[in-house]
Amino acid sequence: VIAAVTAASRIIVLQADNPDADSLGSALALEHILGDLGKAVNLYCGVDVPSYLRYLDGWDRVSPELSTDFDLSIIVDASTYSLFGQLEKSGDFGRLKRKPCVVLDHHAVVERPIDFAAASIIVPEAASTGQVIHDLAQEAGWSVTKGAAECLMTSVLGDTQGLTNDLTSAATYRLMADLTELGADRPRLEELRREFGKMPATIYAYKGRLLQRTEFSADGRIAHITIPQDEINAFSPLYNPGPLVQFDMLQVQGVELAIVFKAYDDGHVTGALRANHGAPIAGRLAEAMGGGGHAYASGFRVERTTIDTSKTRCLKLAEELLDA
Repeated sequence: VIAAVTAASRIIVLQADNPDADSLGSALALEHILGDLGKAVNLYCGVDVPSYLRYLDGWDRVSPELSTDFDLSIIVDASTYSLFGQLEKSGDFGRLKRKPCVVLDHHAVVERPIDFAAASIIVPEAASTGQVIHDLAQEAGWSVTKGAAECLMTSVLGDTQGLTNDLTSAATYRLMADLTELGADRPRLEELRREFGKMPATIYAYKGRLLQRTEFSADGRIAHITIPQDEINAFSPLYNPGPLVQFDMLQVQGVELAIVFKAYDDGHVTGALRANHGAPIAGRLAEAMGGGGHAYASGFRVERTTIDTSKTRCLKLAEELLDA
């Protein structure tokens, strides 16, 4: 990986079509680190950066258009074709395959893994891809500025749910201390996150309707909700419906798993999975559905299906995993 970066002068950093705090934080941190090495860096994501992540300086430099001017690509926080539907649809994967590619990730097992990367660093023990990047920078002797440190801290806080889930380890706390010494200001980041997390009154009312539509199965252990295409179109530009209610779903007594299904008119379905402590099944469930992720947070995408078919299969598998 170090050799590939050293040899390159123009680098594109790619996030999957489900950007989160880890993927965006990792991409922006690499922009800082590689830029300080004298590299020209472009950022790509096939979908718009969600509004709740726009407190990170530089989010607006992420483009939905794949640049043609690069001699190395770096994929962060993803190692599967399944999460790059926009690139598959446009045929732009062919452009990536003709140039050297590096994968930096911490998801252990995924369906349809990226098979054309010249080099990969995948560390399942890492709390986030940001941690992988920090360790790589230390090994390579690359400078990590305050700006990069704040992006890396955001990635860690995102995937560990604020250092509260089982991805958090002693190494995570040591990393947080290192990033703090580099200038990352967690209280300021938290204040910004909360400010950008505030919702318009229309979204507040929509959240109430979503909570009323929440369904429960497996004797109340699974909470789930379905978002149709018209609501995705109407409300996603203002606030992602998933994060809007998923934490509340996990706060219901007896709930071990919360699932937000999204049904698209073109025949594909996505699922965002979040599990409570003691029910580490989200990763295995996502893998069984063709996706991937962590034990407590993961997701999947199924093509050419119906919402009823995907829901029935997902809920059946989820109940079996909880029973086991």
